[in-house]
Amino acid sequence: MKAILIKEAGGVENLVITEVPIPQISKDEVLIQVKAISINPVDVKARANEGVLAWVTNGERPEILGWDVSGIVVAVGTNVTAFKKDDEVFGMINFMGSGRTYAEYVAAPASQIALKPSNVSHEEAAAATLAALTAWQSLVTRVKIKAGDKILIHAAAGGVGHFAVQIARYLGAYIIGTSSAVNKDFILSLGADEHIDYNAHRFEEVVSDVDFVFDALGGENFHRSLNVLKKGGTLITILAVNETDIDKAKAKGMEGFFHMVNSNGNDMNELAKLMQAGKIKAHVSKTFSFDEMGAAHLQVESGRTRGKVIVTI
Repeated sequence: MKAILIKEAGGVENLVITEVPIPQISKDEVLIQVKAISINPVDVKARANEGVLAWVTNGERPEILGWDVSGIVVAVGTNVTAFKKDDEVFGMINFMGSGRTYAEYVAAPASQIALKPSNVSHEEAAAATLAALTAWQSLVTRVKIKAGDKILIHAAAGGVGHFAVQIARYLGAYIIGTSSAVNKDFILSLGADEHIDYNAHRFEEVVSDVDFVFDALGGENFHRSLNVLKKGGTLITILAVNETDIDKAKAKGMEGFFHMVNSNGNDMNELAKLMQAGKIKAHVSKTFSFDEMGAAHLQVESGRTRGKVIVTI
């Protein structure tokens, strides 16, 4: 089968299409014929940075990158009862670790995938994996947003952000989204109640007393976001933050959390239900072919993608 290998971190030229054997599955896995792959910022960081590459893949070389996938089951392990041959499935595979989805076939634990909703394409399904799981686990599992809560969502037009807006709307929250002006209408169409153009306004000067902040930017944004929380409010970030920053939040009478997404088939099933019901929808901004993987990485690396970037096989 065709797969994209990486031997060392660096430029997109280090992503090399190679012929490798089709993976063997264990008794608890299924073999998926890959139809679509989603590209995330973590893919780009792993490809470009040796430290990140070693961190997320346990140092194996050469490695096949990728975690997000949608495709068709072509074989099932002896212990697998939830799926059968020809099922269309999607999920985030073995994150953190070796997902190896940049390939024509991938071995996936049955516990980490779900049936693809019949009303969405493989491209849309692949888009609703790591990014949608991050938003779901952050807002539902970790901080438990409820109806009437006021939430500020940073980078609301991005991969994770556009799912966070839709999930918060489903939960009944009052949503304020930040982005550049060009994405205002997009964010409002997702269900946000207000939009802030970060180029025109400092958000902490126009927003106050929010119950939750969802931060997909990190750095200075984390500290600035503390200024808009009400007493007892919660800031959840999906970028690494040190304990000193968390302590600063607590010193102000607030909570601060860092959430690392994890592979979870039960959560994928919940997302599948929402997609089937039309409650959330993946926005695919650009689609590339398998041999255009480098271009897909560069698009994500630009930091100017609305929604998700997809690679098809």
